[in-house]
Amino acid sequence: MNLKISCKHMNHSPVFDQHIREKSEKFEKYFQGNLNVQWFFWVENGVHWSELKIHGPKFDFFAKGSADNMYKALDCTMEKMEKQIDKQKNIKRQFDTFDAPKYKEMKKQIRDEEDYIYHDAEEWSA
Repeated sequence: MNLKISCKHMNHSPVFDQHIREKSEKFEKYFQGNLNVQWFFWVENGVHWSELKIHGPKFDFFAKGSADNMYKALDCTMEKMEKQIDKQKNIKRQFDTFDAPKYKEMKKQIRDEEDYIYHDAEEWSA
């Protein structure tokens, strides 16, 4: 995992960097392989903003959050990102369920019935 942290109009401490690293490690459980995680933090009109971009070989995710302090903004962004990832995983799971054993058995029964009906139709026409 490649991690990049950028801050604009603010100073950040090593403790904050460590907190970001701990939060970012959660993404390794979702994705295998090459993963680029980019965090952007800034303060605008007294509002703390946090932005997260995750790039991988077959996906791109983006989330942005704001709050009255930087830790809350980071947590808000993490929640949004986790929701996106969970939604994407659920969509993938829905399509994968049709390859489950019980569906394969149902498809086989349907094919057998279609073959039987088609075979009967050939006998009737002969």
